[in-house]
Amino acid sequence: MVDQGPGVEAQCPSWAASLGYMGVAAAVCLSNWGSAIGTWKSGQSIIYTGIRHPSSIMKNVIPIVMAGVIGIYGLIVGVIIAQSITLPSTDRENSYSLYSGLAHLCAGLCTGCSGLGAGICIGIVGDYGVRAVGYRASAVTLFPTGAEKDGYSNIPDSEDVAEAHTDDISGSEDQNKLFVGMLIMLIFSEALALYGMIVALIVSQHQYSCL
Repeated sequence: MVDQGPGVEAQCPSWAASLGYMGVAAAVCLSNWGSAIGTWKSGQSIIYTGIRHPSSIMKNVIPIVMAGVIGIYGLIVGVIIAQSITLPSTDRENSYSLYSGLAHLCAGLCTGCSGLGAGICIGIVGDYGVRAVGYRASAVTLFPTGAEKDGYSNIPDSEDVAEAHTDDISGSEDQNKLFVGMLIMLIFSEALALYGMIVALIVSQHQYSCL
């Protein structure tokens, strides 16, 4: 190996690039895990609700879209970090420093951990939110009292039967309030991943080259 001097060799070891690639893996994998968890939890509730109320499927697909965007955040940061990792020269002199590797690892963890937390939050909020909107649209009695002892047996079998049972079906004011509340919670959950990506983009610009 070409002698780069004791100072340069300490600042730019041959294993520094492994830190940068760990940052790439953390950004992409953790963000995709969060996206998958959010899609899994929200998708279950959408399918469950769509059995009784098919017309609400496209309206309630918003949690799936927001969960998918988290994976894009990790992809963007991962590509930026990967392009910032420099190759050794033809003389096998390493220009990628330990400082740059730690900065890129930090950027990847910021994006990945934020995306994972946001995905879990979106999945839980989307799961309960979509089910609540579906319950309201189907006129389900969650806490039956008196003559309403049948509970879930009060779910109408079709849209026509539902209209005969209640006037507060899918376009009702109460259901819209539930949907708007769920949407606001999803937006703030998505913002968690966005915060991590913004910090990661700033940190990824901190680089030091030994050449």
